[in-house]
Amino acid sequence: MISASASQTIKDNPLAAMPVKFRRVTQSEAPSVLTDIYEEDNNISIWQRKLSAELKASVKDFLASNQKFQTSMIVTPENALSNVRQALGTQSSPLLSENIAELVDMFCFLFGLKRTGLRLSILDRAMCPKFHVDKVPCRLITTYQGIATEWLSHQDVNREKLGAGSKGQPDHLSGLFEHSHDIQQLNCGDVALLKGEHWEGNENAGLVHRSPELLAGERRLILTLDFSN
Repeated sequence: MISASASQTIKDNPLAAMPVKFRRVTQSEAPSVLTDIYEEDNNISIWQRKLSAELKASVKDFLASNQKFQTSMIVTPENALSNVRQALGTQSSPLLSENIAELVDMFCFLFGLKRTGLRLSILDRAMCPKFHVDKVPCRLITTYQGIATEWLSHQDVNREKLGAGSKGQPDHLSGLFEHSHDIQQLNCGDVALLKGEHWEGNENAGLVHRSPELLAGERRLILTLDFSN
């Protein structure tokens, strides 16, 4: 289902390098929508999750206690809760750790993984300010606090303007997209699966996305989960 190397796929199948004409988004308030990522013409699935008041309070307390925070680790469904609790500190509410562990379990079950790469960060600036694609099979992303990830529909992107193709121009001047209203945005709490370039059959169709710009004093708490060997 998922390739180890997109470049090898293109070498073996020259048609893989041809432009992909259509990719779609699926979104729902039901978590089962995440399984739609397996559909060939889908490159983003969004679970429109609403954070509970208790979880929001836990996140708020964590941010109040931590001006800066970043942790990266390899976890399994079995050890995620204990490892995340240790990383967050024994004084923090268990609700955030428990929620993260639930997403780890869901992500690993969905893709048949024994482990996943987890990154949790407090950000006060855009981590990836330019639109780009991920060189991964698929990434889970959710924002617990603050404004969330921006993305573009496949049909609205001129991929020749990605990376070096922008010739150093900012996104809105590079010709990557035509109109500012083409930019779409996740909501805080949403759980999204972003299909990358290394998903077999998705070469040249990885979801184009970027970190949002933050105002002075704004902070985000963001979680990502990735495939891990």
